[in-house]
Amino acid sequence: MITDNPNEAAARLKPGQRLLGLDLGSKTIGLALSDPGLCIASPYATIRRRNLKQDAEALKMVIAREGVGGLVLGLPRNMNGSEGPAAQSARKFAAEIEELVPDLVLAFWDERLSTMAVTRTLLEADTSRKRRGELVDKLAAAYILQGALDSLPRRQRDPAV
Repeated sequence: MITDNPNEAAARLKPGQRLLGLDLGSKTIGLALSDPGLCIASPYATIRRRNLKQDAEALKMVIAREGVGGLVLGLPRNMNGSEGPAAQSARKFAAEIEELVPDLVLAFWDERLSTMAVTRTLLEADTSRKRRGELVDKLAAAYILQGALDSLPRRQRDPAV
C-alpha cells in the first residue's frame, strides 16, 4: 500500500514494527530508523545507489534486520507545492519497491528544505565538508522521518498511552 498519509501507514503496522525513513538522491539513499514506539527517528545508514534490484536488496536486509514494517519516503515537492520530475521519480521508486517488497506499507512525507535544514545545522556545528558529505543523507532521512512521526496521533506513536 502506498499513501500520502503517514497516519494510514502507521495504523497498518504490527505492534513493535518500526518505520524506515528514506531520503532518495540520485547517488545515495539516506536511511533513518524509528524506535518501536514511533516517537524518535535516528540516522541509520547511507546506501550507495546502483540499480533498482540492488537498492531493493539492500533495503530488504535492513527491513529484515531491524523489524521494519513500513517506509516513509521523502517527497521532493516544489516550493509552491506542485510535483516536478524529482517527486515523480520518488513515486516511481515507491511503486517499484512495493512490487519487490509487497508486505511493506509506504508513505510519503513532504521533504521540502530538509537537506538545506540539515546542512545549515551541520555548518553551524562547524562540521567539515567531508564529514557533512558523510552525514547529510542519513540526517535528512531522520529529518523527514521525524516530521512524519511528529504528525502521528499520540495513540499511534506510543501504544502504552
